[in-house]
Amino acid sequence: MEFIDVIKSRRSIRGYSDRNVEDDKIEYLLECARLAPSWMNKQCWRFVVVREKERIEELAKASIINRWLRKVPVILVACAEPLSSGKKKDMEYFGVDVAIAMEHVILAATDIGLGSCWIGGFDEKKVKKTLEIPPRIRVVALTPLGYHAQKEGISKKGRKIISRSTKRKSLIEIVRYEKW
Repeated sequence: MEFIDVIKSRRSIRGYSDRNVEDDKIEYLLECARLAPSWMNKQCWRFVVVREKERIEELAKASIINRWLRKVPVILVACAEPLSSGKKKDMEYFGVDVAIAMEHVILAATDIGLGSCWIGGFDEKKVKKTLEIPPRIRVVALTPLGYHAQKEGISKKGRKIISRSTKRKSLIEIVRYEKW
């Protein structure tokens, strides 16, 4: 697939089959994350791969609005060691570092036929407790990984029902040249 096609075909998938995700595919996605750029190449990201059904159930409970997560085959939890990243004025870069790595994962997943869904709505304390994550580590995002179960028609209907749009703004709406 051409890279622009990967970007265009990426969707937030909320329905997964119970088909196992192969270890080599998970390793490939983690390798894509590992190669992401970061503040001074500090690579503050850390990942937890969760496959145990009981832990997935607990992570679903920690998610504010995403209870459907309990039926996914894998959850990737993206974390950061904030002290291994930078800070400039009021901006801490660990979140940016992890977001770049996570985007590598999500686009690579799309390219190899896996679904994902960036999850930012979760109770960090519950996630940390469930996964025994040390206090110094921050949980930045979660994503399920797996094979799609939903059909395109159902997905489109669902988006309309819950007011989610796939319409993108035009470049003229989001880009300025030389000055604002």
